[in-house]
Amino acid sequence: MSPRDVAEVVDAVRVARANRMRVRMVGSGHSFTDVAATDGLMLRPDRLTGVREVDRDAMTVTVWSGTTLHDLNAALARLGLGLHNMGDIDRQTVAGAISTGTHGSGGVWASLSAQVAGVELVTGDGSVLLVGEDDPDLLDAVRVSLGALGILTAVTFRVEPSFRLHAEEGPLSWDELVGDFDRLVAEHDHVDVHWMPYTDRALCKRNDRTLDAEEPLSRVRAFVERELVENRAVGLLNRAAEVAPRTVPTLNRWAMRAVSTRRHTDATHRILVAERKVRFREIEYAVPREAGMTALTEARQLLDRHRWPVALPVEIRTAPADSAFLSTAHDRPSTYLAFHVSARTDHREIFREVEAVMRAHDGRPHWGKLHGRTAADLAPAYPRWEDFAAARDRLDPERVFANAYLDRVLGP
Repeated sequence: MSPRDVAEVVDAVRVARANRMRVRMVGSGHSFTDVAATDGLMLRPDRLTGVREVDRDAMTVTVWSGTTLHDLNAALARLGLGLHNMGDIDRQTVAGAISTGTHGSGGVWASLSAQVAGVELVTGDGSVLLVGEDDPDLLDAVRVSLGALGILTAVTFRVEPSFRLHAEEGPLSWDELVGDFDRLVAEHDHVDVHWMPYTDRALCKRNDRTLDAEEPLSRVRAFVERELVENRAVGLLNRAAEVAPRTVPTLNRWAMRAVSTRRHTDATHRILVAERKVRFREIEYAVPREAGMTALTEARQLLDRHRWPVALPVEIRTAPADSAFLSTAHDRPSTYLAFHVSARTDHREIFREVEAVMRAHDGRPHWGKLHGRTAADLAPAYPRWEDFAAARDRLDPERVFANAYLDRVLGP
């Protein structure tokens, strides 16, 4: 069912509740988990799209929850506005992105949910609830909620006047990565590093705010580097790894020789967002900021021992602490470590062993990516876990919005 407005969402929830059915609103299907799956009524947000309100005095923009980040960025650009930070993918719906804790790197706020000033949601009894900054605890509960507290119908974001970023991208050695990472993060607004397993080389992306005029990559160079190198060549590398897994270390070293330096200046969303066409599986963990390079080094030692066919980079990002109860950066500055394998590679042993390393450093898994955690061992990792549970009991006491994934990670 694709509701056209809030009233139809309310009707759907009330019908599901009356018939003892569960109900979920799906997003764009970007999550690797079954967070949006249901054995009951599934709602689609296809018609709940677009900008609802622009408040230039408060510097907020309210959008329907089914709006994709791609469309939101385009709409904000037309208004001369922009988000403070974003991840490197923009195909998610805004509701799905904030509900699972989607984030970028660096900045005052790294996650999209930290930029949320208010939400409109339909609760378990079909009531429409507006949550804003006048109720900070409830807002911190719904900012990252996995859809467990209600169906989001609108999201209000804090925005800024549009700005540009100067990007410098180039190779970084392993020793420079481990030894200089803290300095890089301190000196630049956004740092995003991609280290290739079985090599001593990484690609480092440094992005800084600038008043300089736009100097985007030429069309030819953008096509060569973003389409041919970042997508087609990586796709071929992964197919080769699937056919001949023992060649992965050699192929990875060959691939990193193609990394070159490039500098360009462009609108924020065009710098931070990339188009990904290679299919993969991913596990990502947030560890305390100070443990980042130690956890990465131990993960490298693990990969070197097993020589698994990991032919995609490990992505390294950072985030300041934020206040959302279930944010992976809740109450602590964090380093994010994301591990990827080809979609055709059996990821289970790899991710299980990587997860053990991350857990040893008090890591928290990304809610929309693969992990093996359960409510029993997640609860101690979040200081406000019980406060979130209380909000869930208040807004959905009958668990209308539950599903198998939420039963596992939040408890039934």
